[in-house]
Amino acid sequence: MDVVVSRSPQNPADVVASAPAAGGPGVTEAVRRARAAQARWAGSGAAGRAAALTRAAEAVAANAGELAALVVREAGKPVTEARGEVARSEAILRYYAQQVFDPVGAVHEPSGAGLAFTRRRPRGVAGLITPWNFPLAIPLWKAAPALAFGNAVVLKPSPHALGCALRLAELLGLPEDLFQVTPGGAEEGAALVEACDVVSFTGSAAVGRAVSVAAAGAGVPAQAEMGGQNASVVLPDADLEAVAAQIAAAAFGYAGQKCTATRRVIAVGRGAEVREALVAAVAKLGVGDPADPGTAVGPLIDEAARDRAVAAAEGGRVLAGGAALDREGWFAAPTLVDGVPAGHVLAGEEVFGPVCLVQDAASVDEAVALANGVRYGLVSAVYTRDLDRALEVSARLDTGLVKVNAPTTGVDFYLPFGGEKDSSHGPREQGKAAQDFYTSIRTVAIAPAGG
Repeated sequence: MDVVVSRSPQNPADVVASAPAAGGPGVTEAVRRARAAQARWAGSGAAGRAAALTRAAEAVAANAGELAALVVREAGKPVTEARGEVARSEAILRYYAQQVFDPVGAVHEPSGAGLAFTRRRPRGVAGLITPWNFPLAIPLWKAAPALAFGNAVVLKPSPHALGCALRLAELLGLPEDLFQVTPGGAEEGAALVEACDVVSFTGSAAVGRAVSVAAAGAGVPAQAEMGGQNASVVLPDADLEAVAAQIAAAAFGYAGQKCTATRRVIAVGRGAEVREALVAAVAKLGVGDPADPGTAVGPLIDEAARDRAVAAAEGGRVLAGGAALDREGWFAAPTLVDGVPAGHVLAGEEVFGPVCLVQDAASVDEAVALANGVRYGLVSAVYTRDLDRALEVSARLDTGLVKVNAPTTGVDFYLPFGGEKDSSHGPREQGKAAQDFYTSIRTVAIAPAGG
């Protein structure tokens, strides 16, 4: 039997977790058990589900230090960000504990005598396929609404986040079989899509497309969040020192391993000044041990990811960084690049690492065209002191999330999240939009007896 092994990216000799791969039959059996648990859970009543999710939130809070240390160890996330992720995980659970009491339908005027109403009901078993970069928050921002609205959950985490997933399942304290973890890779993910009733995926564009196609073939509702090639547009009136600090953190924090990380900076005029400010801001970032509170840039998740990030700078002019770091673990220096040729990977594709491209635009129109001229459309940022210009430019950007004078990173869990073009498929995640995805609507018409 295959074994799934997760290692620490800052100390690859450290095995964080291991478990037998579930295999296709194991996934099918997990879904079968989850379906039985779901029937009991859906019938437990809103108050019971709210209480269970609240207890789960309290368990996360009570073990916050342990969970943050595990995220640092397994995912290489800097400890300050890891603590923030744990706090966010608790908040997500508390938020959806209250969403349990949201309206689940509406009464309508009947066409004749009687009663007409709609009512939402859970879809059944939610299959969740999640990445390693937010090993607690992403599983929970999918699982918490699924559970709140009466579904069961089977989670197939990234092998790199196995330890976090297994510990989370232990801590939540939910009824038996209601929240299950199935370790594995592509085989287990494919089996989950075939067996579950609704599927939510976060990961690469290539895998997300495959999941979406497979789900459509199985007749299963699906959503897929597939990354971004996010631009920050810096207009001539922006405060460059403040902007540069925000962009550096958004591009290189956690070694750029976020779907919302800034991948491109588009300078409208003042290109030399923008570069100078960015280089100075990058030099201030702490690079090293993610357990050190002063670290902003830790390791990449594995050797292949580090090598891809370093190679991506080839063909351009390196303004800062550009090399792997000579130390144990998978570290690369934060890298700023400009002057790449047309068609270069940094100009059009997502490189999941600490690499950012600087581009110039002679006008706002050119900047918007550059920002929109990629196949992704997750998030963008506009930096300016002119409110009219901020509103005008943000309305023209083809992304699901637009930030003004704020970094591309950072998502509010109570608001809809998702992108355009190749960044997303299916309905939005998070906030009240989650109810639409994890439930279906039944229409009920009641006529008077004997009428």
